[in-house]
Amino acid sequence: MKITVILADDHQVIRQGLRTLIEQQDDMEVVAEASNGRQAVDMCDDLKPDVVVMDVAMPDLNGIEATRQIANECPSTKVLALSMHADKHYAAGMLGAGAAGYVLKDCAFDELAGAIRRVASGRSYLSADIESVVVRDYVERLSGDGGESVFSVLTDREREVLQLVAEGHTTKQIADGLHVSVKTIESHRQNIMDKLEIRSIAELTKYAIREGLTSLEP
Repeated sequence: MKITVILADDHQVIRQGLRTLIEQQDDMEVVAEASNGRQAVDMCDDLKPDVVVMDVAMPDLNGIEATRQIANECPSTKVLALSMHADKHYAAGMLGAGAAGYVLKDCAFDELAGAIRRVASGRSYLSADIESVVVRDYVERLSGDGGESVFSVLTDREREVLQLVAEGHTTKQIADGLHVSVKTIESHRQNIMDKLEIRSIAELTKYAIREGLTSLEP
């Protein structure tokens, strides 16, 4: 029986390349592609794949929040992060959200294929560079030098709203996209600013980028 895979990346050329390589494996099948985290969550609900190969920095809903939702709603699906970022905010965010593995985009395909098989079997996988980042972050947390992060300060919905604000969406666009009222989004935004002690959208955007919620890549 083949390992069913969803590819989640906002760059079509990367998805196409990964699909071609993965489908050359006798034991793997790509069942869907998502261009953002929200699509990935919806597709997992419908298709229940074995593995989602998830980019971390995506528009609308980033890979960290998408992973958190998939872990809650589709616990049998394993998430494997595939990112260009060897950074503790991204790595700790993805693993803390429930990802089973983290691989860098500059890895050889053989490593990625092995990582997919490993997480599909219920085990974890970290690229060597990410292992060192995770260990260093763990030591910092034990020593009390890690500080508070966006994941400990804000709620899931507040992080979601913060990403959308940082990406330039209007209050009405965010409200429509999340199926809530404008007043609710205004309340979330005020709570975010109060908790972070930030008073401008520009500073909120800088904070969101620094904490790995968005990269604002084209």
